[in-house]
Amino acid sequence: MMEEKEEQSDLRLKEEEEKEEQEEEDSFRLHMVTWNVATADPPDDVTSLLHLNSPKSPDLYVIGLQEVYSGPVRFMSDALFDDPWSQLFMSTLAPLNYVKVSSIRMQGLLLLFFSKLEHVPFIRDIRATYTRTGILGYWGNKGGVSVRLSFYGHTICFLNCHLAAHMKYATERVDEFEYIISTQTFDCKKAQTVLDHRLVFWFGDLNFRIQDHGMHFVRTCINDQKYNLLWSKDQLTTLKKKEEMLQEFEEGPLDFQPTYKFDRNTDIYDSRRYRTWFSFNGKKRKPAWTDRILWRLRPAASPPKEQDESDVGLDVRELRQLEEDEEYPLKVRQEFYTSIMEYSVSDHKPVIGIFTLVLRKIQTTPLVRLQPEGDWSADIDSMVLYSPLQPFPSSTWDWIGLYKVGFTSVSDYITYTWVKDDEVAFNEEVIQVYVDKEEIPVQGGDCLLCYYCSTLQSIIGVSEPFKVHESKVAIEEGLLPEKINGLDQTVAREDVWN
Repeated sequence: MMEEKEEQSDLRLKEEEEKEEQEEEDSFRLHMVTWNVATADPPDDVTSLLHLNSPKSPDLYVIGLQEVYSGPVRFMSDALFDDPWSQLFMSTLAPLNYVKVSSIRMQGLLLLFFSKLEHVPFIRDIRATYTRTGILGYWGNKGGVSVRLSFYGHTICFLNCHLAAHMKYATERVDEFEYIISTQTFDCKKAQTVLDHRLVFWFGDLNFRIQDHGMHFVRTCINDQKYNLLWSKDQLTTLKKKEEMLQEFEEGPLDFQPTYKFDRNTDIYDSRRYRTWFSFNGKKRKPAWTDRILWRLRPAASPPKEQDESDVGLDVRELRQLEEDEEYPLKVRQEFYTSIMEYSVSDHKPVIGIFTLVLRKIQTTPLVRLQPEGDWSADIDSMVLYSPLQPFPSSTWDWIGLYKVGFTSVSDYITYTWVKDDEVAFNEEVIQVYVDKEEIPVQGGDCLLCYYCSTLQSIIGVSEPFKVHESKVAIEEGLLPEKINGLDQTVAREDVWN
């Protein structure tokens, strides 16, 4: 009898431990940047901007730029290749094991989303869109670009905006924001609009100014670091008290220098006179916190007992949302919010916000497990083995990519193979996919495999790193790869040295 009680007690204890493990919350560090770069080329180093020397490395980087140079020649080349700013961030972060998961550009507006490789299989349902609010709503110099995704099952949307300029257009800026919010939609069941998302970050050059106070008072407050004396006249702070939609967004204290407007290549606020139609009698720009980062946690759905009696049939979607919010909590804590004054290529200073996301994971298992079969080299055809771990919307457009360790983005593959076209054999548990030896790098190297799901527009499985061996045939025949990845062309070694 005692033994049975002990067994039951042990069983209950084990169940409680398993439940605690399941209910455990995880913390993720998010580093956000907003910077109006005023058509400038990127600086040589972004260590301070990305806090690369910090002992706490972020899990995610989200970088929103405005006024990236988009002259006709540059814009055409950027359409074919990554722009200089994207190249800089990718080349900086890839060696640290970050991958550019998504990006979107609309003329001068650019939004980049990076993640540590370990999180990539849990970033799903990626969608990106844009809204123009420039000249007559047709020009993309102003507006918003957004990336939405599911992060361990929690829906998050990042919205980078560049709103109307000048002091007198404060209400127009709010109108533009509301227009962007109302028009952007996503082909996703759980969150079809921006505000449907569990968490929204709204950031960019929002262009709100400091009203009423004169230039001398504003600059004196800045010099004395008495920023709080300016807060009550900040247009966004004022409008948040009146506009219901803005009240749902939170922002940390503006306890840093206003980020606009500076003389380029200096830390001096605007000292130039501006040419008007008839003379040089234009006013200097008054400093302002134009560059901001705000966030919004979706308000909790009302429980059934609080619903009006006439509204007997509680919306099923709201009920599911309520249950999910309770079972899988998500909290946001801002750790840092400041301007980075050392960068002077633009007339704006960049602003960074560092956040901790505390959440209970809804998704804990990758959708696919994959691995190479046997040794890989360019001398023999190879096989990939993959196993679906959960149901997912596979299609004929799914592919498996071979990547070098330290790859920069989803498109930075060495080669790829279509999953359905190159299937060799399969059963319910393991599927084999063929890779032609001609597609494997002759030089070899440390690689990994990624399964890309076209429907979810994301990588849903990543293999462990493995070694692709140098081609013995190429070595014996004295062939040397012409390209670093060893694809396509080789030249005879003696031709190189002659």
